[in-house]
Amino acid sequence: MRQLRAFLAVASHRHFRRAADALHLTQPAVSRLIADLEGELDVRLFDRSTREVVPTEAGRYLEQALARVLDELDGVLAHAQSQADPLRGRVRIAAVPTLSAGLVPACIAHCAKAHPSLEILLRDQTQAQVLDAVRGGEVDFGLGVEPATAEEFDTETILHDPFHLVCREDHPFASRTSVPWKALAQARLVLLDHTSGSRRLIDAAFADRGIAMDVALEVGHPHTAFRMVEADLGVTVTPALSLDALRPGLVAVRLSPEVRREVTLMRRRARSLTPPALTVWTVFRQIALTLA
Repeated sequence: MRQLRAFLAVASHRHFRRAADALHLTQPAVSRLIADLEGELDVRLFDRSTREVVPTEAGRYLEQALARVLDELDGVLAHAQSQADPLRGRVRIAAVPTLSAGLVPACIAHCAKAHPSLEILLRDQTQAQVLDAVRGGEVDFGLGVEPATAEEFDTETILHDPFHLVCREDHPFASRTSVPWKALAQARLVLLDHTSGSRRLIDAAFADRGIAMDVALEVGHPHTAFRMVEADLGVTVTPALSLDALRPGLVAVRLSPEVRREVTLMRRRARSLTPPALTVWTVFRQIALTLA
């Protein structure tokens, strides 16, 4: 690299002394670098005279090609160096819908204010897609429900999010302060489908209590479930972080006993985070503490 940069300096200035001054080297040092390069390439790169230094045809070709290549290399090295700055760079994350709508906005807003040189790219995906994105290295880390196969990932649980029943305000459950899980044996259920990380936990809550499930509809997003409940098609079980999307006419009631999902940050096992990604990971932890 020192030889190539010396070559470009001499080709640009057409003079060894001026090239040496630009590189903060002595003229003999620059002459040696050019001689070494010509020796390695086995080609003469400059025609020298007492008045000027002119690139040969081989030198002109090398000058044109190297200028472009070294510019690109400088850009690559600058980008790599920027990744060492914990407050500057791009961070890619994937999050399940209930967290994309509930927890992620607060984190992005905090970073935009406190760390404006951080750029956060979000993928709003199902639990299965979040795990695939983390597993495949497509994102720096994911945010979802604790995975069933946690041994594939390094994880940190940052929040425990309880499940609630959501029904219409004219439903018999709406006037209660809490509803036992067993009371849902007679209810028509509108639930998230099995691509959701919460569905596994909801099914387990019913199975552990020996409660038969009457699943009338399966949907892909909590907002869709709420619209189905509004249409009097059943009741739904949903995590507390999704309740901000409730509209007038719907009521959230606690379920008894309380069952919670673990909101979890996850990254590939034994893979370190970049400094910017670690900054955002830490912000998620801090925001979760305020919500808790």
